Amino acid sequence: MRSEIEAHWETTGRTEVYAGRVRLVDHAVVLPDGTRTHYEVDESIPFAVATLVVDDGDVILTRQYRYPLDRWIHDLPGGAGAATESPSAAARRELEEELGLTPHTLKPLHTFAVNPGRSAWSVHLFFCEAWTSVGPADASDPSEEVRLVRMALHELDAAIASGEIVDPSLIVARACAAASGLLPPLGATAQDPHRAGAAPR
Repeated sequence: MRSEIEAHWETTGRTEVYAGRVRLVDHAVVLPDGTRTHYEVDESIPFAVATLVVDDGDVILTRQYRYPLDRWIHDLPGGAGAATESPSAAARRELEEELGLTPHTLKPLHTFAVNPGRSAWSVHLFFCEAWTSVGPADASDPSEEVRLVRMALHELDAAIASGEIVDPSLIVARACAAASGLLPPLGATAQDPHRAGAAPR
């Protein structure tokens, strides 16, 4: 238990300094010692969502080109949520738009701050193992080409261990699914891939 007082900063003003794909807001703040300063915060979106989809021992991933990295990567189906929708509604919408999947159930898995020092928004993670295909995904945005990839769990674990997987939502979701007993521990299926589909009882 921490005994010292943990003081908060006081916000005295907010000014939008840039708005595009990224939205930056300058906060005028007063520090606990009375010092006045400014702090830029990424307020690009209200929140983000991503869903770890599991089917018969495999994970259903997306593969997309990510311009800042100049490479194709594996990640989770997901995206930005709107201020008018709940995280679960946004996760359902993103699954339908990106992979053409309608989930029967979405289990909340974890919520994490993507960059606590600079961003105001968090990522809500969900777990899905019951879904139906509803047809092709939404291909109306030419800058967002999404490919569905089925990967065995032991292959995903190996890709995480090797550094091939760089998407934080995918890494966090895999670890949280293991911690909550929804999937085997990381690396537990490396020697026996046939055990990948079931969590230990």
